[in-house]
Amino acid sequence: MAHRKFVDRDGQGWEVRPRTRSEWELSPVGDNPQPSRDVASPGYEKDPYELSQEELQALLDGARPASPRQVKSPFKD
Repeated sequence: MAHRKFVDRDGQGWEVRPRTRSEWELSPVGDNPQPSRDVASPGYEKDPYELSQEELQALLDGARPASPRQVKSPFKD
């Protein structure tokens, strides 16, 4: 499955990867030094290919940096 790619207003490349029905991940592509970001998917659209560049930019503007997944270590007490 291909992921939706777009370029933001600063010329940086991003890839939209749906994680769940309610959450998408915006991942940097190419030479984009930004960290990945988590964003709530818009309730009116489930497919990133149906969104315009302006709608994707608005999602990016409101996104928060992706949180590292906390995995409980089996070696800690």
